Amino acid sequence: MTDPLFLVDFDEATPGQRILLTGDEAHHAVAVKRITVGETVMLCNGRGLAVRGPVADTGRRELSVQVSEVLAPEPTRLTWTLVQALAKGERSDLAVQMATEVGARRIIAWQASRSIVRWQGERGEKALDKWRATAREAAKQSRRLWVPEVTFATTADLIAAVSHADLALVLHEEATAHIASVGLPQEGTGLVIVGPEGGISPEELDRFIEAGARAVSISDGVLRTSTAGAVALGQLDTLGRCS
Repeated sequence: MTDPLFLVDFDEATPGQRILLTGDEAHHAVAVKRITVGETVMLCNGRGLAVRGPVADTGRRELSVQVSEVLAPEPTRLTWTLVQALAKGERSDLAVQMATEVGARRIIAWQASRSIVRWQGERGEKALDKWRATAREAAKQSRRLWVPEVTFATTADLIAAVSHADLALVLHEEATAHIASVGLPQEGTGLVIVGPEGGISPEELDRFIEAGARAVSISDGVLRTSTAGAVALGQLDTLGRCS
């Protein structure tokens, strides 16, 4: 079984060093997961650096780990941002969870014109916090060393993001090009845009394409907004490994 992973802020680590985990994460480790002295765990800063080692000591809301191994993933030359249109109920949460599990480095919540859900004021802030918490927990569950940055954007914001990306793709069921035909850049940033349940409007699609995005399909069917992003990112990961 893979060692459990907990998040803690640290900038560097060396074998033999002790790292202290406190607060809610430590409480979860000690009181919920029942981690005891001697068990091996992973600690990660959510920015690509992690350590593995045995638990040296535990308290009510703290836990210290003796670093035996420093883990750092190989540098990723091409990182992906998922633009996820707001969706009803738990579909947005599922989209964030799955995108994190397959390696999205950043997730942007998008208020599309056809989004039934509207984020305004305090409601929007709480919803964004929930997305961030979902991404954090999904990173821990999937042992990802990067917790995706989660932000909010309007369509106007996305036009600028598309123009600055090295590759921008819009998932659309009527696209004639399949995602497998896309030539990936060797490095840089990629953007995948997923529309809401009602689909991306023709006006939004035109604006994205004018800004430099490409419309692509990922299936011969129509996927739900909650699963489309993860399917696309999985296909892109395979494409990148095979290129």
